Amino acid sequence: METARVSAAPWLRWTGRVASWIVFAAAIVLLLLWLAGRFQPKVAMTEAATAPAGRPVEGEVIAVERMRLPRFETAVGTVRAVHETNIGSRLLARVVEVNLRAGQSVTAGELLVRLDDTDLQARLQQAKAAVSRAEATRTQAAADEQRYAKLVESRSVARQEYEKAATALQSAEADLLSAQQAVKEVEAMLEWTAIRSPIDGTVIDKKVDVGDMVSPGQMLVTLFDPTRMQLVASVREALQSRLAVGQDINVQIEQLGKQCVGTISEIVPEAQTASRAFQVKVTGPCPPGMYSGMFGRLLIPLDPEEVLIVPQRAVRRVGQLELVDVVQQGRAIRRSIRIGRTFDNNVEVLSGLREGEQVVLAPSAAGT
Repeated sequence: METARVSAAPWLRWTGRVASWIVFAAAIVLLLLWLAGRFQPKVAMTEAATAPAGRPVEGEVIAVERMRLPRFETAVGTVRAVHETNIGSRLLARVVEVNLRAGQSVTAGELLVRLDDTDLQARLQQAKAAVSRAEATRTQAAADEQRYAKLVESRSVARQEYEKAATALQSAEADLLSAQQAVKEVEAMLEWTAIRSPIDGTVIDKKVDVGDMVSPGQMLVTLFDPTRMQLVASVREALQSRLAVGQDINVQIEQLGKQCVGTISEIVPEAQTASRAFQVKVTGPCPPGMYSGMFGRLLIPLDPEEVLIVPQRAVRRVGQLELVDVVQQGRAIRRSIRIGRTFDNNVEVLSGLREGEQVVLAPSAAGT
């Protein structure tokens, strides 16, 4: 009996320990159920379903609308003059007079640069003296020809003598013509010493000063006509089909902050190898202050896009959230949306609303 009691003691201790763990676990479960509200009365499903949602509608109600907007793609370009002239020297001479500066307006025929003409004046005097000698020789040859012609008629001299006199006359006339042409040549070269403007325009840059020695072909001054400017832009080949010569198109001049309407005057029928872009030239009325080299953009029209819009007064901003009150079943229900661009008093709706839904306007633009 004593042995049976000893062997039963460990069993009783293990059974008591298990019972304690069961009671502890049951207590934890009951506590969690109480915290979850399982022992409190619930609202009936019918009452929750019929409870009113949102707030009463207070204020003006307007429908979400769809608006068609024109779309454009820009092509970067540079302003260039339609008429730009580089004036160079045709002589080797020294500059003795300069009557221009960068930005100066000039008229056609106005003297810009004068070159030293001392050598040419001397050559002109020599050429004129040669003409005088040739005229004297021709006069004597003509008289001899007439005299020998009479003597031939009277058979006083041989016909061979007359022919010599006639040949001498022809030679004298050729020498006179050559001398006269030499005078004209020098006079033309003298005109080259006076560099004049070929157009009414504006000076872009002068490249010489008084005292400089210039050579044939050297550029002296660059002019452009400010009344006729063009934007030369590179347009990617996918958009080239949307453009045509004679088409009116919008041009944006960034520096002036102005937009004007131009006409496509030329489309170069060859794509650039590196960029696969076509060169398009647009001319038109030029706003004041345009100069060659300015940056501009060509606004190429694309297919219009449709966007949803709501008045700005309908949008409430709470922190980073953009909210509107949408009318549903006669109640105003607040909904989060995402807005985009602004168009006058309206804003673009990117997501959160559908066309035709009604939203409530705030009493003022600052209303929330």
